[in-house]
Amino acid sequence: MADIKIAGVMRAGAYSPNHIGNDAAIFNAVTDQLRKRGCEVRVYSEEQFRNQDIEEDIILNMCREQQSIEKLERLEDEGKLVINSGYGIENCTRERMTRILLGNGIPYPDSLIVNTNEDVRAQLEEKGFSKVWIKRGDFHAMHKEDVSYCRHPQEAQEVLHEYFYRGIRRAVINIHLVGDLIKFYGVQGQDWFYWFYPFDEGHSKYGHEAVNGKSQGIKFDMEALKETCQKASEIMDVKIFGGDCIVAEDGTVRIIDFNDWPSFAPCRVEAAPHLAKCALQSIKSWRKRNK
Repeated sequence: MADIKIAGVMRAGAYSPNHIGNDAAIFNAVTDQLRKRGCEVRVYSEEQFRNQDIEEDIILNMCREQQSIEKLERLEDEGKLVINSGYGIENCTRERMTRILLGNGIPYPDSLIVNTNEDVRAQLEEKGFSKVWIKRGDFHAMHKEDVSYCRHPQEAQEVLHEYFYRGIRRAVINIHLVGDLIKFYGVQGQDWFYWFYPFDEGHSKYGHEAVNGKSQGIKFDMEALKETCQKASEIMDVKIFGGDCIVAEDGTVRIIDFNDWPSFAPCRVEAAPHLAKCALQSIKSWRKRNK
């Protein structure tokens, strides 16, 4: 594998809120695994990636900046192998993710997609939405205020206008789901899967886990969740993924967030070889297609 040369692009710190160390750690763990398997990996920051030419034809990345994503898409269109795909990363922005998951039958909360200068109170009442989550629709969350829990339509309206005044033009409104909050991690095409209760484990980015609170241990079909996540990863074009879901009292599971290359913080050592394996399998398939 000495002929495998990979450009590794780390995530800019602004897009790792409260997880800069964790994101860097999983990335370094995967690049170490690839080097142990004989690959040559040259690591770039997002700024370096944006501002210079990349010689390598294989790009393993955690990018989130818009300019970086656009460059990834151009390189992919030129025939380079990009993991995760720039198109997949863009699919994980909230409005696009909502449209894709709902449009493909992935269990997801009932939602509204709105302009932030709208008066949405009548729509919320008509749909029977009381408690809701408002999430910026145009990009990945960068601040705690990009995801907001609201207890009634009037509060939702006030928060939505705050988004407008902050320059956020589009938002997704999800109905609040009652049940156990679960965080999961996975890799496309592999059986390995990890899940846990983030509130119980004290794992948090913004503290929103406290809304659902301590888990009740509601039973659910883990194999069905794995299958749903694999389907979502294929639809979203994201090979390395994670996310959150809610388990309702009757065991029904609905995904509430799906992310490109999360931190894998609670399972980093276990996950890294599987991520490296995914990259090598992708390289093998890509080379076979391009013979």
